Amino acid sequence: MTDEEGLTYADAGVDIADSEAATAALVGAAGAAGEGTDSDYAGLLDIGDRYLALATDGVGTKLLVAEAMRDYSTVGIDCIAMNANDLVAAGVRPVAFVDYLAVDEPDETFAEQVGQGLAAGAEAADLELVGGETAVMPEVIRGLDLAGTCAGLAAKDAVFEGSAEPGDALVGWESSGIHSNGLTLAREAVTREYQYTDPYPGERYDAVGDALLEPTRLYTDLLDPMRAHGVRAAAHVTGGGWTNLDRLGEFHYEIEDPWPPREVFDFVQDLGDVSDEEMHRTFNMGTGFVAAVDPEEADALAGETDGRVIGHVEEGDGVAIRGLEL
Repeated sequence: MTDEEGLTYADAGVDIADSEAATAALVGAAGAAGEGTDSDYAGLLDIGDRYLALATDGVGTKLLVAEAMRDYSTVGIDCIAMNANDLVAAGVRPVAFVDYLAVDEPDETFAEQVGQGLAAGAEAADLELVGGETAVMPEVIRGLDLAGTCAGLAAKDAVFEGSAEPGDALVGWESSGIHSNGLTLAREAVTREYQYTDPYPGERYDAVGDALLEPTRLYTDLLDPMRAHGVRAAAHVTGGGWTNLDRLGEFHYEIEDPWPPREVFDFVQDLGDVSDEEMHRTFNMGTGFVAAVDPEEADALAGETDGRVIGHVEEGDGVAIRGLEL
């Protein structure tokens, strides 16, 4: 374990507490504008016998790695995954996606690569790309920004309850790597000693940048099995790392057997001298999606997918991962 004096997400430029406060201020000011139903991961609009769900997100500073590597072929996958996975966490099936690409100047090469990634992500998520917008704004954007909105549909009795219960088991699914959160900290750590184009000091990737560009895993295939086994609530482990489990309700989450982190997390932690606590408060650390379910259903759910039972829910608060308190 590293000490608390190492690099933190706030040191790198992102203070999660400040970000959450700003988001709360925005929601508080805009909340009276509509009468939709919010889950922790999507806005739900009552359209009769179903909900129309909407989620919006972007790729973030992972784009700076893509720019340095001159490889934008996977960031479209990230853009779709970050949105579609949020809908799945609400119990909603993603059906359509609209992208927004903002650039300082048009470039056919990177635009084509972004489009290829979006197409690959849409195919993997089994949803339709139904349009988008490319904005050229040289006085606003430096380089590019990529974001999107995903729409989904669900019968009213199909969405998850949204809250775990004490005694529930927690089933987790492996991440593909860092995904698209915490890249500001990861970039600050690795560039202390490496350039993105330097050879990666391991066997999985050719270059350091390739390790950070590993695309976000899509979890849309989990929706039907989770519904079949009565999942009560799910968490997409994104910004804030393992504290996302708090979205399952105000309980204590005891994690005894998480997925082991891929080597890229050790790489970032060692280079930045980042504490274990900060790593788990920032990154998914190998587990990208978690569901709370009746313990009698947990083994079957894990067995029918590529999941594993990672822990359980108790009365109390906070998250503990093998004795590490968050």
